[in-house]
Amino acid sequence: MKAVRLYEYGPATNLKYETDAPDPEVGEDDVLVGAAATSVNPIDWKMRSGAAKERFPVSFPAILGRDVSGLVRAVGSNVRGVKVGERVMALTNGTYAELVIVKGNEITHIPDGVDIIEAAALPLVVLTGDQLVREACGLQKGQSILVTGALGSVGRAAVHTAKKLGAHVIAGVRKHQLDEAKELGAHALIALDDEDAVQSMGKVDAIADTVGGDVTTPLLRHIKEGGICGTVVTPPPDAALHPDVKVVPHRAHPDPSKVREFADDYRDGKFKLPIVRKSALSEAAEAQEFAEKGGSGGKVLLLML
Repeated sequence: MKAVRLYEYGPATNLKYETDAPDPEVGEDDVLVGAAATSVNPIDWKMRSGAAKERFPVSFPAILGRDVSGLVRAVGSNVRGVKVGERVMALTNGTYAELVIVKGNEITHIPDGVDIIEAAALPLVVLTGDQLVREACGLQKGQSILVTGALGSVGRAAVHTAKKLGAHVIAGVRKHQLDEAKELGAHALIALDDEDAVQSMGKVDAIADTVGGDVTTPLLRHIKEGGICGTVVTPPPDAALHPDVKVVPHRAHPDPSKVREFADDYRDGKFKLPIVRKSALSEAAEAQEFAEKGGSGGKVLLLML
C-alpha cells in the first residue's frame, strides 16, 4: 500500500513516501478503512521529532497520523453495525496510509451532507477540545471558563462544547484575532497578549488551555480557589505556585458518538473548522512543515490521491 513511514526521529524530511508498504492485517474486532484523507496534527510532528517520545514512543518504521476518513473495505467477524462500502471516520493510529485499521467500536459513520475529505479534519481535534472541557475541566452549566487559543482547531471545539453546556465562555486569542474571534459566539473575548486586559480579567472556574507556556502562566491567578486548569499541552511551569488550582493534563480518547455529534453540527454550520490546505499524501513532509510553522488558521489535510 501507499504510506508515509518514519525510520528515525528528526525533521520532516525524515518522512518517507512509499508505494510498497505492507498492508495491515484485519483482526476479528477490526474494520479496514480505505482512506480518502487524513489530517496533520501537532502530535504528528512532536512524535516525528522525538519531542513526544516519553509519552508517545514509536516503533520504527512508524506510520504517523491520528485521523482517517474513507470507505470501509473489510469488516472483522466480531464487528456489528458496519458494512463494506460505508463512509466512515475515526480517531486511531497509523493514518498516513491508504489502508487503516480501526477498532469496530471506534468507528463513526459520516453523516450525509459532510464531505468525505473534510471529515478527516474532525476526530482528534473535536474529541480533544470536547474532553478537555467536559473531563479535564469538569465544566458544569452556569460556570465560567476561559479557552486559550480559541481560534485554533482544538480551541474551537472547546468553545463549542462549553457553550452547549451552558457555561459563560471567554475566548482567549491574540489582539489581531479579536474581530475574527467574534464568529465563535463566546460570551466575551480577551487578548491574551494584552497585559492590561489579562490583569483586569476577573476570576473563572476553569481554564481550558491549548497554548501553555508563558501565555498560560499569568492566567493561573485568575482561576477561582479550587478551580481547574485543564491542559492538552505541557502544564504551566509555575503551576506549583498556585496550590489552590488543580492542573489536569488530558489526552484524547475515542468517542464515536461525540464525533458524530460534532459532524452533524459541522454539516449544519453550527461548528466551523477551517481547512486551509489539502495536499497529496506524497507531500506529507511539506504539509507538516507548513503546519508546524503555526499561524495557518486551520486544518491541513493529506489526500490519498
